[in-house]
Amino acid sequence: MPLLLTSSSSLPALPLPPLAASPRSRLRVAASTAASAPDGAGAAARGTSAAGFPSFLPQAVERIRDGAAIRLAKRIERVPVQASQFLPIEKCYTGFSGSAIPSSCVRPLKQQQDADPVVLLHGFDSSVLEWRYTYPLLEEAGLEAWAVDILGWGFSDLETRPPCDVASKREHLYQFWKSYIKRPMVLVGPSLGAAVAIDSSVNYPEAVSKLIFIGASVYSEGPKDVTKIPKFVSYAGVFILKSLPLRFLATSLAFKKTPNEFFDWVQVSLYGSL
Repeated sequence: MPLLLTSSSSLPALPLPPLAASPRSRLRVAASTAASAPDGAGAAARGTSAAGFPSFLPQAVERIRDGAAIRLAKRIERVPVQASQFLPIEKCYTGFSGSAIPSSCVRPLKQQQDADPVVLLHGFDSSVLEWRYTYPLLEEAGLEAWAVDILGWGFSDLETRPPCDVASKREHLYQFWKSYIKRPMVLVGPSLGAAVAIDSSVNYPEAVSKLIFIGASVYSEGPKDVTKIPKFVSYAGVFILKSLPLRFLATSLAFKKTPNEFFDWVQVSLYGSL
């Protein structure tokens, strides 16, 4: 059994940000980012926007002013994850070799062999950008860190509408691990990420060396047949999740004192459900 470390709180667990920067310093970050942006033609050739973001990210990402979010967003990439094991063949994406789902992640600049890799899973209705403050610290500590978008959230290509149920989330993560990590990993999961981590370690113990939970959630038995739920109910739920009032409420509840970057963080939180 993998070693289990847990943390609990009455509020949703979030990576702690650095001290709030002054408006002047935030302007310097934005200016330096714009100054270093590649020209439009060269960016298109590399699959990036004129501002240096991957072309598959929503255009709204260019409104971000949080320096940590900008830097991590520019490192997000899509890699092919084999889907034939959990996706009906007629729905498999064939843009990559074989049947695969273009899956979003942040990969380490250099893989190591002397320590287990740390794989960060985000919480419910979120994305790899949840780790914008934590990821650089792990790299500075010399760890091999990965951030992976759970199937159904974040920036993976879901054009084929793959199933995003419990089993599919587990198999998607396993196929990602099998293709790219290939060594026992330390799985870090807050909220929904913890549920995926538990499920993965139970079904694929050879892939997990340790588990770290933050405000963990677990799966519970839901409706017997979700296909009977009217579609408008599902669409209404997604609409509510994407609404700014709900995002403002969730962000305000997560912090005792409203930070200067409050609105920016609300905007970043939207990118898990776009």
